[in-house]
Amino acid sequence: MAVKVYIVYYSMYGHVAKLAEEIKKGAASVEGVEAKLWQVPEILPEEVLGKMGAPPKSDVPIITPNELTEADGLLFGFPTRFGLMASQFKAFLDATGGLWRTQALAGKPAGLFYSTASQGGGQETTPLTSITQLVHHGMIFVPIGYTFGAGMFELEKVKGGSPYGAGTFAGDGSRQPSELELAQAFHQGKYFAGIAKKLKGSE
Repeated sequence: MAVKVYIVYYSMYGHVAKLAEEIKKGAASVEGVEAKLWQVPEILPEEVLGKMGAPPKSDVPIITPNELTEADGLLFGFPTRFGLMASQFKAFLDATGGLWRTQALAGKPAGLFYSTASQGGGQETTPLTSITQLVHHGMIFVPIGYTFGAGMFELEKVKGGSPYGAGTFAGDGSRQPSELELAQAFHQGKYFAGIAKKLKGSE
């Protein structure tokens, strides 16, 4: 039986989606792991998204709350809004009350990744404030810590991410994830998948 890792994300301008793709590659590189990308539903009307200059959504399938139970491990990704997860992702988690009542996600490993506009925009506060969502579901938070090695201590280049998880800076929207940020995302997927595999094997 393959270990199923679901990468569930919301991305308005594509930055989080790019991290998600690299995380999927990293997770899929672990033998016996099946990684799948999912998007959460959009809650803004097309008219509003158009005014915000948001590009069309990709063809990654939309997930429903109940489908979360199929995964052996979950990685959640989203942009920040004033140091918190974007409301689109929060709305999706708000719809998981039924899973919370039965603790259907309890014991599942979970990780976080994110994007912010600037260095002071929430690279640590966003995942820190999001851990509460995992705690109420009884999920096991899996940070990357400093397992990315020297890349965690890069000071010469602009780099998102933290011990909490992979991250990127979007700036005004024109900046795309750097090679180092994408490498960190790949690492997170691989590292997380290894832990999910161990936990699945110990059942």
